[in-house]
Amino acid sequence: MVKMTKEKDIDDLPKNQANYATLTPLGFLERAALVHPNRKSLVHGSLSYTWEQTYKRCCRLSSALTNNRITFGSTVAVIAPNVPALYEAHFGVPMSGAVVNAVNIRLNAQTVAFLLGHSQSAVIMVDQEFISLAEDALKVLAEKSGGKYKPILIVIADESCDLKDLQYALNRGYIEYEKFLESGDPNFVWRPPQDEWHSITLGYTSGTTASPKGVVLHHRGAYLMALSNSVVWGINEGAVYLWTLPMFHCNGWCFTWTLAAICGTSICLRQVTAKGIYSAIAEHGVTHFCAAPVVLNSLVNAPKNDTILPLPHTVHVMTAGAAPPPPVLSAMSECGFRVTHTYGLSETYGPSTICAWKPEWDSLPPHEQARMNARQGVPYVVLEGLEIVNTQDMTPVPADGTTVGEIVFRGNAVMKGYLKNPKANEEAFANGWFHSGDLGVKHPDGYIEIKDRSKDIIISGGENISSVEVENILYQHPAILEVSVVSRPDEQWGESPCAFVTLKPDVDASNEQSLAEDIMKFSRSKMPKYWVPKSVVFGTLPKTATGKIQKHILRTKAKEMGPVRKSRM
Repeated sequence: MVKMTKEKDIDDLPKNQANYATLTPLGFLERAALVHPNRKSLVHGSLSYTWEQTYKRCCRLSSALTNNRITFGSTVAVIAPNVPALYEAHFGVPMSGAVVNAVNIRLNAQTVAFLLGHSQSAVIMVDQEFISLAEDALKVLAEKSGGKYKPILIVIADESCDLKDLQYALNRGYIEYEKFLESGDPNFVWRPPQDEWHSITLGYTSGTTASPKGVVLHHRGAYLMALSNSVVWGINEGAVYLWTLPMFHCNGWCFTWTLAAICGTSICLRQVTAKGIYSAIAEHGVTHFCAAPVVLNSLVNAPKNDTILPLPHTVHVMTAGAAPPPPVLSAMSECGFRVTHTYGLSETYGPSTICAWKPEWDSLPPHEQARMNARQGVPYVVLEGLEIVNTQDMTPVPADGTTVGEIVFRGNAVMKGYLKNPKANEEAFANGWFHSGDLGVKHPDGYIEIKDRSKDIIISGGENISSVEVENILYQHPAILEVSVVSRPDEQWGESPCAFVTLKPDVDASNEQSLAEDIMKFSRSKMPKYWVPKSVVFGTLPKTATGKIQKHILRTKAKEMGPVRKSRM
């Protein structure tokens, strides 16, 4: 007989194995293999896997890592573009108890060396195209460690790459990824973490002004965000998802795990181009993808021969990473894409707010719909706190759409903290909130809108200028493909806006002075006088791997140009 205990009140009922389990997204994969074993899980070139195959491959990876003493407390680094092995690592690595560190493939060797050393990665999985990057980083680490750093090296082969790179890696002692999987057990019995606070991934910030910071995420947050993606976006079971967003960026905004939860199909795109995206939509019936606004801009400005417009079906797009210009949103809508605008940071598992579409917006003119959709919106379902606060006393700013404050977060969708960086953690979590460093306003309907990063605000003659607002207006100029506005030293005003512009392909760029004057004239007709850029620079804009424009590089260029001279009458 079971001995019954008498509880004092309703909250005395205890947790037990039957009614409580730690939250982890790893179980989504096991369920997908059970429910849809024969449905395609991953497609990459001529390769394709089913959910049953993907589950067994991840079990093999977990088993092989465990056989090599990779378990709780270990970190596995992956240097790869959007290929199946990187997707599998998001399950196979944490199934062994270890933490996956997906490395940005566009970083230089010095930075990659810092990441590998700082994370103490015991295993490095590297795509064959990036062997030289890994080798250069390892040379830097060898010098710093006196040859003591000796991780397990695994090379990921790809049929689209040069076989010479693969052979070089094998000759250097790397283990080929498929051979490594063969050493593992497809029936490996993995165990979920005993504590959902256990770390699942480690990702690094860009480190534009200092060493990159290691963002540590936990199983609970990954589980909740993966499901929240489906809830807020309406991406349903069986969706066909195109990997235009790098999986190494915030773990693909947690869609690595969402796709398993909804038993969808991932189409891997090794190189992101407008032609590649349109081709995937036509060939694979892509229904969803995520991308930064710069990718959307490339789609609406793609050469006609690279497109399949009108689209054969509605394609849902989630955009984040930068504030999308309303003209780009309007153009995407005209092409047949349905764009959902979200906002977040690496520290908040990727997108954690959404500009939730309201039915009453359907009757608005297209330009007004785009303006409303350009706002960053309201909290994700699993975000417990979102506020715009006065930076001096942490009091919420009024919801008037004009008073600027800092955007702060609170809840399960916030990181554990920065690895080995107590000072940064103290600053980030001051006063019980995570401080984003982004400045914004709250509108009367409760929707927030970013005005700028605190470091991107231009202070001209004592007046604050939002570079984002200036950019949104400049995007309306018919000759401008891309634009980024930063501060430039100014003799009279201290700082003034400087616009870096990429022109559309069909624009005659032979007379840049005339074009610059036309852009300034256009600006004067659309914005306050002190917002008008005093200098316009033409050329290609530097970007991160996810398509975000690197404003710190442009600020350096603007500074090197010297101050804008005070006009002499």
